[in-house]
Amino acid sequence: MRKLTTFLALLVTVSLAVPLAAHAQNTEVYGGYSYVRLNPGGANSNGWDASLTEKLFKVVGVTADFGGTYNSSAGVKTSLNTFLFGPQVSLPTPVSPFVHALFGAARASSSGTSSTSFASAVGGGIDIHPIPLLGLRLIQIDYLNTHFGNTRQDDFRLSAGVVLHF
Repeated sequence: MRKLTTFLALLVTVSLAVPLAAHAQNTEVYGGYSYVRLNPGGANSNGWDASLTEKLFKVVGVTADFGGTYNSSAGVKTSLNTFLFGPQVSLPTPVSPFVHALFGAARASSSGTSSTSFASAVGGGIDIHPIPLLGLRLIQIDYLNTHFGNTRQDDFRLSAGVVLHF
């Protein structure tokens, strides 16, 4: 009877662990530092970037990316917040390159005024996965395009941080 109980407990544990392990690589949560070179003017802006990617297939997922960068120059504080969504393709390997095309909105604030515009980010990066649930985003490089004041801004965004896999 004791062997049967042990066997059933082991069977239940394994049956619960297999779906969890199969689902472990379906969701990625990223958070880290972000640098944006704002054009025109060439202002350097520092802040954060966070994203949630849900894998639909082994290499294709849908990403929601949110970021905020801030700058203070000549006594004027500015901020740029982005809210972007789109597909991401990545290789499921220990060193995992990825590319994405994200579309949404950007909100710029300066001296008490703010404006919202269409935004897009096209780029990619490299993640490494030293252990199953934790990874590092070594670099993410995006071409960030916004349209404030009926003028096109062509910015570059660099990010790096931590990736969690669930």
